[in-house]
Amino acid sequence: MIHKQQDTTMLNDASRLVILDRDGVINRDSDAYIKSLDEWHPYPSSIEAIARLTRAGLVVAVATNQSGISRGLYDETTLAQMHAELYRRVRDAGGDIAYIAYCPHGPGDGCDCRKPLPGLLEQIRLALGLDSLEGSWMVGDSLRDLQAGEPMGCRPVLVRTGKGRKTEAKGAGLEDALIFDDLAGFVDWLLASR
Repeated sequence: MIHKQQDTTMLNDASRLVILDRDGVINRDSDAYIKSLDEWHPYPSSIEAIARLTRAGLVVAVATNQSGISRGLYDETTLAQMHAELYRRVRDAGGDIAYIAYCPHGPGDGCDCRKPLPGLLEQIRLALGLDSLEGSWMVGDSLRDLQAGEPMGCRPVLVRTGKGRKTEAKGAGLEDALIFDDLAGFVDWLLASR
């Protein structure tokens, strides 16, 4: 499911696209799920990091599993409130989020969008009118985030926030991943290397 926020007709190069996981990358994660706007707390530097990306001419999208919906812990209206607040904060910082794609399904629902499957990224590709996502960036705090990007040709980035330190400690599947302390650290590196 996708929400369009900005005109992306100028995006003709997937290497300018940065796809972010939400919980654990943009905002604090919880094993008890983020069930309300009151529980949604962005990391202090993540909103500005997103704004810096868009001010530098990159396009930001979000791909997030939200199985709490299928588990009955919150509904899509509550999720929309959280995403409206995310959009507002990013806009207030001078940036944009092009799209948010989310999977409302649980692990046993048999969907094609729940990461590590690439369905959310395919939705983003179609919505942005790209031929492929080859060369785009997939930033996550878990292996399944990076695995979702792999068949799409995304370059993997692991952040140590959220579940990232545990993911890094396991090591498996991270051979090609760049690893940063947080989203701001990745953005510092990416903007300096352009």
